[in-house]
Amino acid sequence: MSAKSKPLTPERSTRHLFGYRLRELRQRAGMSLEALARVVNSSSSQVQRIETAEGTIPPDLPAKFDIALGADGVFSLLYLIARHEVHPDKYRRMMELEAQAQGIKQYAGQVLPGLVQTEDYARALFRVSNPQATSAWIEEKVDARMGRQELLHADPAPYLSILLDEAVLRRPIGGPEVMRRQLATLLPLADSPNSVVQVIPNNHGEHPFLGGSLKLLEFADGPSAAYEEGFRTGTLVEEAESVDSLRRAFDLMRSYALSPTLSSAMIISAMEALPHEYQPRPGLGGVAQEQLQQRRRGRLRRDGTGVHQWRRSRA
Repeated sequence: MSAKSKPLTPERSTRHLFGYRLRELRQRAGMSLEALARVVNSSSSQVQRIETAEGTIPPDLPAKFDIALGADGVFSLLYLIARHEVHPDKYRRMMELEAQAQGIKQYAGQVLPGLVQTEDYARALFRVSNPQATSAWIEEKVDARMGRQELLHADPAPYLSILLDEAVLRRPIGGPEVMRRQLATLLPLADSPNSVVQVIPNNHGEHPFLGGSLKLLEFADGPSAAYEEGFRTGTLVEEAESVDSLRRAFDLMRSYALSPTLSSAMIISAMEALPHEYQPRPGLGGVAQEQLQQRRRGRLRRDGTGVHQWRRSRA
């Protein structure tokens, strides 16, 4: 079934109702997607995504739709409601937008973003988040997360910009060996033609994104979207002013971060600080074991020399 004939579901949300009415009035007027797009100074692909509720509604288009289709203000009224509406399937919607995005900017302060996680790293997170889960459930989740990463190998691939708190590098998710492999996988992304990774050092102090994560999705022929996530909840943000505010906050955060070169040095330093073999001391509890491990990790070298030292050791 083609995208043009995709069944619409106006009962799901105001956004879906907006798209349903748009297609209905467009077809009643005998206009193609291309013809309507020309009238409202948009693209046929954008109008199509609005009809199927797969794209955001730019704030200037509802009034143009009203004029072009003689809708007597219907689209302007629906937009006033839709712009503040929480998407009913926000996570699924976020993944759909992510797959279409030409640029992905993401901040993470606790764990690495799913798009760059290794299987073992993701498996450890799923296991600890649901201790009663079966192995089959965990593997299903891991497979789904790895499947999302295929978009990074598309042609063309979206440009990926990642901001990380230093704590993300220092928390040995899955144990030292799993974390070392994870950091080694992250390292080539730090400064490549399609990606950049920058680290905000702990000594920067407080910042606006503490306690959460943010993903900004950018498109060539439409407005951006954002996804904010906390401990248990996530919010899809598609209202233009709110997305712009989050984008400005992200850009400010990036000014606090280390350069890609120094960020690479910090990633390597975190790898080197991980023990190669860990044997718990008899009689020490979990907290004491962790404190012992932290003392063994040593101090971070911030001058960038760790990059060259690590590469020489691998040669």
